[in-house]
Amino acid sequence: MPSPTDYRKLGCQECANGKALGFDFTMAFQPIVDVSKRKIFASEALARGLNGEGAGDVFTRVDKSNLYRFDQTCRTKAIKLASELNLSSLLSINFMPNAVYRPELCIRTTLAAAEQYQFPVEKIIFEITEGEEIDDISHMKEIVNYYQKTGFKTAIDDFGAGYAGLNLLADIQTDIIKLDMALIRNIDQRKASQAIVKGIYRVCEELDITIIAEGIETSEEFKALESIGINLMQGYYFAKPAFESIPHVDFEVLLD
Repeated sequence: MPSPTDYRKLGCQECANGKALGFDFTMAFQPIVDVSKRKIFASEALARGLNGEGAGDVFTRVDKSNLYRFDQTCRTKAIKLASELNLSSLLSINFMPNAVYRPELCIRTTLAAAEQYQFPVEKIIFEITEGEEIDDISHMKEIVNYYQKTGFKTAIDDFGAGYAGLNLLADIQTDIIKLDMALIRNIDQRKASQAIVKGIYRVCEELDITIIAEGIETSEEFKALESIGINLMQGYYFAKPAFESIPHVDFEVLLD
C-alpha cells in the first residue's frame, strides 16, 4: 500500500494531462447492455495507450510507487472523457483497493472531477478489481460503505474467479457483481456453469444485488444467460471497446 504521505489531493488538470504520473494514457469505453430494455446500462472505462495500446501496455508503467496517482488519474480521465462524449448511461470505473489508504481522502479528486466536468456522482460505478487475496476485509468494507454513502454505486469485478467469491460476498455486499468470463464461456454447453450461475443469481436476488455477466461472445451464451434471468451483459457479442468513444450497439440485429 502506498505511503500516507502520497495521499495529497491531486488537481483535475494535473491528472487529466498525465503530470501526476509522468506518463500519459487515455480511455476506451465498452458498453454494458440491458437486454430486457434494449438500452445501454453503463459504459466501462478501460485504460489505453495514446496510440490505442492495450491496458497491459499501460500497466507495465504502474508499480507500488505510483499506484495511487495512477488510480486517481484513471478516475479523472474517465469522468472527463465521459463528460466530453455526453455519456448518458452510468460510467463504470475500475479501482484497486490497495490504492486506497483512507477512502474519505482518496475520493476527493473524484468528487472534484465530477464537479468540474459536471458529471453526476450517482451515475458512477466503482468496480473493485483485485488479483491478490484481500488481507484486510474490514478496510475493503470501509471503502465500499463510504463510497455507497457518498452516492457512488459499487461492484465486485470478476466474481467467481480467484478470491472474488462467495466468502467475499458474505462480508461485503456491493450494489453489483460482475460474473467472471470463465463462468460464462460456452455456458450454453456446460451444465455445471449453468447450475453455478443459477445459484449465484438466487443468492443475489435475496441480497438485492444486481448481476452483470461479462465476456459474452456468442448468441448461444447470450440466450443461455437470458433464460436464467440475467439481463445485464457485456462482451464482444455486443461491442468491443471503442477508443475514446462510445460504441454503437445494434440491438435489433443482436437480440431479435
